[in-house]
Amino acid sequence: MDCSNGIYQTVDAAITAAGEALGPGSCNWDPTSSAKPARVQTYDTISPPATCPATPAVTRSSNPPLSYRNAGVDIETGEMLVERIKPLIARTSRPGCLGNIGGFGGLFELPVDRYHQPVLVSGTDGVGTKLKLAFDLNRHDTIGIDLVAMCVNDVLVCGAEPLFFLDYFATDALSLEQAQVVIGGIAKGCELAGAALIGGETAEMPGMYGAGEYDLAGFCVGVVEKQRIIDGNAVQAGDRVLGLASSGPHANGYSLIRAVLKRSSATLDTSLGEISLADALMAPTRIYVQSVLPLLEKAEIRAIAHITGGGLPGNIARVIPGGLEVHIDSNRWPTPPVFDWLQSQGSITAEEMAHTFNCGIGLVLVADPADAEGAREILEEYGETVFDLGTVTCGERGVVID
Repeated sequence: MDCSNGIYQTVDAAITAAGEALGPGSCNWDPTSSAKPARVQTYDTISPPATCPATPAVTRSSNPPLSYRNAGVDIETGEMLVERIKPLIARTSRPGCLGNIGGFGGLFELPVDRYHQPVLVSGTDGVGTKLKLAFDLNRHDTIGIDLVAMCVNDVLVCGAEPLFFLDYFATDALSLEQAQVVIGGIAKGCELAGAALIGGETAEMPGMYGAGEYDLAGFCVGVVEKQRIIDGNAVQAGDRVLGLASSGPHANGYSLIRAVLKRSSATLDTSLGEISLADALMAPTRIYVQSVLPLLEKAEIRAIAHITGGGLPGNIARVIPGGLEVHIDSNRWPTPPVFDWLQSQGSITAEEMAHTFNCGIGLVLVADPADAEGAREILEEYGETVFDLGTVTCGERGVVID
């Protein structure tokens, strides 16, 4: 309610009424005259205006003023981080990159001259509770490679070439050194995948995470010729199944791994042959882009499966058409020691192992039988360890591991 307007209207009405009572010309006072105008004494008949609520007094606190930094967010440290990582990001640049680091959006020009019908393929992922192990060991240099690998390997499954990558790094309180190491790993992963790191977000969120902890998410976009999309529809009975060796558990099954570690009396410096348990568990996820993309130019690959959560049975089944089943001989590749150790220490059944871990195979290719041997040779030339896992047959059982 505007109380001042009410007062003005009441006074104005009173003056008008008084003027009318005095008659015409009674209010025409000449200021040069020595005579004084008549005093209007009619206010005692005016109803009092509505009462305005009193404005509360503002009490100034004796506490020091708050700031964003006091609340736990240090913008200056974030700006320093951007300057530190610029050289790392610059190393990931590739044809198509536009704009500068630090803009509101990352720019990338599609290589339309190389494609008749380019199709974009996107993927997003994280690294799960492998982060908890990184915190415990204070090892942050390779977790960023895991992040990139989980995304680009998914995009690769469609036959796509990764173009660019973006990351999300969230933490309780930004540690300049820790964040630089983590993002350095992300940049390294992008280099291995041939993808440009064109943007990201660093979020400092007090109270959301424990001291020294952070979370990661990644987002990748690739491109593939429409007529060359690999979706598994071309898979036929008689096709060969090839497996590419993993570097370890990659970034899946770490909730179970941590449960095994909690139960076991062993320490993370326990020896597993030539490496420690810690090294085996923290080995970064293998990135298969640089070996598989050249292969796709020379051999007919009808399906690709990235072996993540769900293991061999769960992931191969995603790319095999109905009416077909894949038979895999588990004796055709050696199980890495880290998986034997986990199974033994956790009393994990063979079925649970197969559906939780990659068990030594990180990527599976289904190839035309005529191209299978040549494909194996090409992959080995690019440094992959390749196993002939089995064949595709008619049936309805999905994936059978013998």
